[in-house]
Amino acid sequence: MAPARRWRYGIGVLLLGLSLALAADSEEKAEALTVLSWGGAYERAQREAWFEPFTAETGIPVEVARYDGGLDGLRRAVASGEVPWDVIDMTRSDAMAACEEGLLEPLSPTLLAPAPDGTPPERDFLPDSIGRCAVTHTLFATVIAYRRDAFPGQRPTAIADLFDQQRFPGPRALQRTPAVNLEWALRSYRVPREELYGLLSTRRGLSLALDRLEQLDTIRWWEGGEQPVEWLLDGEVVMASGYNGRFFDAMIHRNAPIEILWDGQVQEHETWVIPRGSPQPESARELVRFTTSTERLAELARRIPYGPARRSATRRVTDHPETGQDMRLHLPTHPLNADGAIVKDEAWYARTLERIDDYFRDWLAAHVDE
Repeated sequence: MAPARRWRYGIGVLLLGLSLALAADSEEKAEALTVLSWGGAYERAQREAWFEPFTAETGIPVEVARYDGGLDGLRRAVASGEVPWDVIDMTRSDAMAACEEGLLEPLSPTLLAPAPDGTPPERDFLPDSIGRCAVTHTLFATVIAYRRDAFPGQRPTAIADLFDQQRFPGPRALQRTPAVNLEWALRSYRVPREELYGLLSTRRGLSLALDRLEQLDTIRWWEGGEQPVEWLLDGEVVMASGYNGRFFDAMIHRNAPIEILWDGQVQEHETWVIPRGSPQPESARELVRFTTSTERLAELARRIPYGPARRSATRRVTDHPETGQDMRLHLPTHPLNADGAIVKDEAWYARTLERIDDYFRDWLAAHVDE
């Protein structure tokens, strides 16, 4: 090889080595995004469908911390100026309240990807999915599940059966929150779905609902989403409220002897939000764009039955990757399951959140033996 060619070759090798070294150094220094999510089967599905593919594509690691809802921790973090999270997986009612309090970064619809056929996100997402500070990724349902062996000869068919302890005796498990419990209590009086929140806006409506809850002999109050599943499996309760995806996971992976009662399911939006003061807001927006794409939403719904917020994604939901079950039949948004569903009025909760929470806590303190 001529000296000039050897020199150019040597320089080329040196530059290539330097480029690779810089790329490797850049990957090593990629700062992890911290995401607050809800743990359990839901988090496992998110890791497989969203976080691991995101890291593979971008080189940005994702670390997940546990979240059980509410705004108290976010308020304290923003007030201190030291926010440790980049993205939070938050119910829409909490997101709306947090946005009004100035706790969240604004999110522009332009950060969202179009559908594969070019349909703009504003037309592809379900109505009201794109807010000022939040983007809906899935729709989940809080439902009642019951043990199949608890009621020989008959099974619950309506949400009013939750309160019928003569036909369906045994302890219940309910979430320690007014949401959903109040709606179910009024539905047991046959209050029409379209009148629920009007009646709950009155002291009479709240009293009716809480009186109905007080009539239940034994209630175990849960906070973490895994608790009602474990209590059902252990036989500590015969009926429990919980998230439809958690119950589904127990049924297919643990052969749990339980069934879901779809009547009265309370549907609500689950959203991505970026807290004000996020350490990495641009990478956080990148994660939101990636996980709300058509392909990623469909992949999540194949692993846990939460309805995608995009029409294009719903059309792509197929079988569970391990069991081969048709996941479309297990979505809360499927027509067979959605008949009798209550659509949570998240704007109502956002407006009344503190007042209703205080009212419920006072009732618990006065009427429930801890």
